[in-house]
Amino acid sequence: MADLNSVKVVEVCKVAPRPSTPDSSAIPESLPLTLFDLLWLRFAPVQRLFFYEINNPNSSDTNFTHSTLIPKLKTSLSLTLQQFLPLAGNVIWPKESPKPILRYVRGDGVFLTIAESDNDFHHIVSSNSFNIEAKEYHPLIPQMPVSHEKAAAIALQITIFPNRGFCIGTSMHHAILDGKTSTMFVKTWAHICKHEDSNLLPEQLKPFFDRSVIKDPANLEEIYANQFRNMDRPDNRMRTDPVSPDLIRGTFQVTRTNLEALRQMVTAKKEQQEQYQSVHLSTFSLTCAYAWVCLVKVEEMKAGVSLFVFSVDCRSRFDPPLPANYFGNCLTGRKAVAETNGLLGEDGLIVAVSAISEAIKSLDEGVLKGAENRVSGLYSGVRGKDRTKFSVAGSHQFKIYGTDFGWGRPRKTDVVSIDRTEAISLADSKNCGGGVEIGLVLKKHHMDVFASLFAKGLESL
Repeated sequence: MADLNSVKVVEVCKVAPRPSTPDSSAIPESLPLTLFDLLWLRFAPVQRLFFYEINNPNSSDTNFTHSTLIPKLKTSLSLTLQQFLPLAGNVIWPKESPKPILRYVRGDGVFLTIAESDNDFHHIVSSNSFNIEAKEYHPLIPQMPVSHEKAAAIALQITIFPNRGFCIGTSMHHAILDGKTSTMFVKTWAHICKHEDSNLLPEQLKPFFDRSVIKDPANLEEIYANQFRNMDRPDNRMRTDPVSPDLIRGTFQVTRTNLEALRQMVTAKKEQQEQYQSVHLSTFSLTCAYAWVCLVKVEEMKAGVSLFVFSVDCRSRFDPPLPANYFGNCLTGRKAVAETNGLLGEDGLIVAVSAISEAIKSLDEGVLKGAENRVSGLYSGVRGKDRTKFSVAGSHQFKIYGTDFGWGRPRKTDVVSIDRTEAISLADSKNCGGGVEIGLVLKKHHMDVFASLFAKGLESL
């Protein structure tokens, strides 16, 4: 276990956007929150860590950190904020406004913490390990500046592991960025840092800010805003669930070969049983179904139902489609439901795949169908003696391991906030092999059981 007190804060500064140029003058300073943003207004910040090993020939020289690495990251961050100007501001809810807004004013900036750690870098970035305590990550994550009047959009931290590497920690206000937008921001920062030029950004890294493309025929913005006004809490206080002290982090790999074997197994079941003919055999549905079955077995619940909740990117599902680089939230939720006995049985995998497929197919009825009640559903728990709930954070489609600041690909990246939300996280394979990486936080004895079930299940394919 790492010493939590061995992370020392060296500096806390505020990085402001580089003054605008003629090319960036059209970037808005304020943005209204849409119906998709409002859903996440009180949700806990999304926290992610990127670990990088320094392979620079001068990495043994401590001057490299302070003369090259930190200055380059600061300068490129300022240039990135020039492209993402609203992110340097705050979420506020003026009394005269029917809903919150994200507003940047001159003098605003992003709080950046610089820290140093004496912890074992190689222990923290080890692959397929199940001995990292969840709380070991917490000193590497920046605190989000939040008050009654306003809440920061993002906060960042750079932690140096002398002569070993560094870590970039991000805290993101979920009402401002979904996973696709937050990934676009970090990848833009990395691109500018690596190429030392903000004028060479590829189109997919240039945010699209026009909120008029979001249509709200059911007036959901007003419904959501009124529901939040009725909550007994200050305007900007986000939900922060306590973290159990005995949680362990695990990282698991589903390789391309594993996925093909799972696909063949489900295909064989489909051919034998007519009710499963329409199941969706995507990488997402197969990976989530396999993890879901393993998690239900860990719970040792023999009856009742189990829920598997996931988000779907809606950008391509509008008519006309929204640009892929649309800035903000554009997610809708779906819920797969299955009988626990079915998930535990011989056909558990195809039962899970079928439930997920059915939830995905419901999108054909419209991404906003039933959306009036999503605030209450998002902020209420559904666990009980005869019901379990699991959810997903991140996506393998974000290609998060392609985030290169100029010192190579990440050795490891993790979603820290799943230790509060009890979700699993998904990412692309760090080995570029077409597989999927699953992140998980459980109590130690549950993690041991999950690891055994996960490995044995794949070996038996």
